[in-house]
Amino acid sequence: MSKGRLEAFSDGVIAIIITIMVLELRAPHEAQAAALKPLVPAFLSYVLSFTFIGIYWNNHHHLFQAARSVSGPVLWANLHLLFWLSLVPFVTSWLGDSHFASLPVAAYGGVLLASGIAYQILTRALLARHDQDSALARAIGRDAKGWVSLAAYVVALPTAFLAPRIACAIYVAVALVWLVPDKRIERALAGRAS
Repeated sequence: MSKGRLEAFSDGVIAIIITIMVLELRAPHEAQAAALKPLVPAFLSYVLSFTFIGIYWNNHHHLFQAARSVSGPVLWANLHLLFWLSLVPFVTSWLGDSHFASLPVAAYGGVLLASGIAYQILTRALLARHDQDSALARAIGRDAKGWVSLAAYVVALPTAFLAPRIACAIYVAVALVWLVPDKRIERALAGRAS
């Protein structure tokens, strides 16, 4: 089965997710700079969510660049990931509108955790489709960053009810870890080409 349609569909869904998030940002009615101050929480939640969606898009692209083919389970696992990512605009809006209150911070973390688990499921479905010595398997390796990220989300969930700002700091830390370019897939693909 060709992976091109899956990639195109996923790219379209991710583009729509980003579009929905930006449409939730409302311009103030006043023309003074002070009118922007109440919008800071909504803008910060948008920046964080845009970063996470960008990270998922980037990693998804690299994952499928290393994959040779897809299967039915891969298609379903990909839809599962897109489902959780499609909830990001909702929790982003709630997070910003609530000024980072406990329950919205926890809900945001829950969506991040579910998205991370869904990405792991997608990765495992792709690995099951490929040989153990494939470029994909070599690139994924132990996936320490992925497992550490999931652990951070698990820690952040109860923290959100005790100290929501600390939970948000954990989310930011996870995003920063993923912003560092990961060369595993590019190295594995370079090895496959040689």
